[in-house]
Amino acid sequence: MIIFMVAEKPSLALSISQILSNGQLSSRKGFNNVCSVHEWTGKFQSNPSARFRMTSVAGHVFGLDFVPRYNNWDKVDPSELFAGETLKKEASPNHHMPAFLEKESRGADVIILWLDCDKEGENICFEVLDCIKNSINQNAKVLRARFSSITDKDIRHAFSNLAYPDKNQSLSVDARQELDLRIGCAFTRFQTRYFQGKYGDLDSSCISYGPCQTPTLGFCVDRYDKIQSFQSEPYWLLTIEIKHTNDKILKLYWDRGHVFDKEIAYFFLNNIKAANKVRVVSIKTEKKHKARPNALNTVDLLKVASAGLGMSPQNAMQVAERLYTSGYISYPRTETTQYADNADLKSVLRDLSNCSDTDWRSHIKSLLSEGQYTSPKRGKDVGDHPPITPVKAASSSSVGGGDYWRLYDYICRHFIATVSPDCIYEETTVLFDASNEAFSLSGKNVIEPGFTTIMPWKRVSNDEPIPSLTINEIFTIEDIKLDERHTTAPDYLTESELISLMEKHGIGTDASIPVHINNICERNYVKVDNGRRLIPTSLGIVLVHGYQKIDPELSLPHMRSSVETELNEIALGRVNYQQVVSHVLRIFEQKFHYFVQHIQGMDSLFEVSFSPLAASGKPFVRCGKCRRYMKLIESRPSRLHCETCKETYNLPQNGTIKVFKELRCPLDEFELVQYVANNY
Repeated sequence: MIIFMVAEKPSLALSISQILSNGQLSSRKGFNNVCSVHEWTGKFQSNPSARFRMTSVAGHVFGLDFVPRYNNWDKVDPSELFAGETLKKEASPNHHMPAFLEKESRGADVIILWLDCDKEGENICFEVLDCIKNSINQNAKVLRARFSSITDKDIRHAFSNLAYPDKNQSLSVDARQELDLRIGCAFTRFQTRYFQGKYGDLDSSCISYGPCQTPTLGFCVDRYDKIQSFQSEPYWLLTIEIKHTNDKILKLYWDRGHVFDKEIAYFFLNNIKAANKVRVVSIKTEKKHKARPNALNTVDLLKVASAGLGMSPQNAMQVAERLYTSGYISYPRTETTQYADNADLKSVLRDLSNCSDTDWRSHIKSLLSEGQYTSPKRGKDVGDHPPITPVKAASSSSVGGGDYWRLYDYICRHFIATVSPDCIYEETTVLFDASNEAFSLSGKNVIEPGFTTIMPWKRVSNDEPIPSLTINEIFTIEDIKLDERHTTAPDYLTESELISLMEKHGIGTDASIPVHINNICERNYVKVDNGRRLIPTSLGIVLVHGYQKIDPELSLPHMRSSVETELNEIALGRVNYQQVVSHVLRIFEQKFHYFVQHIQGMDSLFEVSFSPLAASGKPFVRCGKCRRYMKLIESRPSRLHCETCKETYNLPQNGTIKVFKELRCPLDEFELVQYVANNY
């Protein structure tokens, strides 16, 4: 019996093979020089001497694209892309993955798929099956391993509890791919050709639209608009100073906070000055809890990585995936924030106590040996993967140092904090009356730091102790101040805030959120500033304002959110895949035609912000049609523009363009140019 098994990455195939073979395996390089093949003999169900053969893919085997005749931007009307024929083509042709899988799977009696346990992994399962369907035995059994970490326990449990691949989840990915391809390409091709044919300083090689990307940009521009339209207002606040019997000056704060009317502020000021006394009305001491965190999911990890560690979401996700494939953390893509009831969290703590060069050990000791261990809070169980946790003790050098250690360190601290006690503190509040206006003085005193010991950035600070006071005690006012201040504009969105908005409005998934944020940065729609603030560029602002002018729904989140809901229904098997795709495409095709008919609304905004091609560039080579000089536009994308013929010609990118000996082409009389790539 031959058991053929496939993992999602070469490193995972090796780790899983070593566990299941107890280290007794032989390995060889596959003919594609990308994946290795690991073989051993072992027990499978009732067969004591099954032959195991394990390899991997390297992500998706196939990608969706249009058939070649639709790939000429100059000859194909973008509106045809809503119904144009598509095909599945190799994602990485140099890997020769279909041929490699077909060869290695020959004669297999059982297929076990060890792809990542999310929707994308489910889709790759069926890509693998498409590659091997003609090479495996006719009655071969197809099974699916479901796991969340690369540990001996989890892998063996998955191997003993094999299930079946889920076609519905795979179809939801197929639907997303088709919708994003057709909608994105139609709008992107039209916008790019239209605006790059008119303006020379766009500084972007592609004026792209994406059903997720554009609402993501919309959040950033919406905050920019609020900043620009903000008008500062003055407001006034009162503070009082009194002297305690021990000569200590106490500062009292107005319970109203502030008022926006100057005359009313002076009315209160004069009343209090006239009385010149304050009376203690009440003294209240409360014991309060600062709650330990819920278990960690992907979105919260990305927010902390950006706001606390200064890592982009894209980089944070790549680092987390590397930690996962190396066996240091559990699967990093999950929406769940609740540990399973049978999770052995104490064994993870015991393992982490072996980490060297950390300050966890004493805290873990207090949890395990001194009775401080606290059951984690009930979070949200979405039914996907368990929360992100460490699964193996490590040192900075073993994980690779740098960002790998910083992210691993945070994941460990967060996990330890979830089973630590709450932070407990006392807050004393003294309420004063000053001419019928309430003022107060408060202070905190930490009783039990709890989880903040391991997460010191969340600690509650001890305030200066409040001296002894009694009810109805009266004090003379030493000083009263009326401060005038001004409201301030909101700041630009940070990556962390943007992630929260995307999650709230259902834009993207935990896996795709980093990709969408990276896209709007790569395409010059926003710039990342200090504090990982996202500042929209002129191009990004004009695009969103243009959508708002023509069809606001193109940049608002609710359209994509409703599509995501439909995609989830496909994954659950509740709706028909083809009906959803057809319905959504029909809506966006109508929107596309309306957008094209009203493009002048967006163009009027571009005219204000960008220079026409005629005013850009420098004379370079002669046009073969009119024999006048064409201009070289050096800003992205590089182009040659003939003002006389109103023609624009795209040039190869990422290199240097030079005049080639002033020679002319014998076929069309255009002067020749030479392209030299940057890496030569």
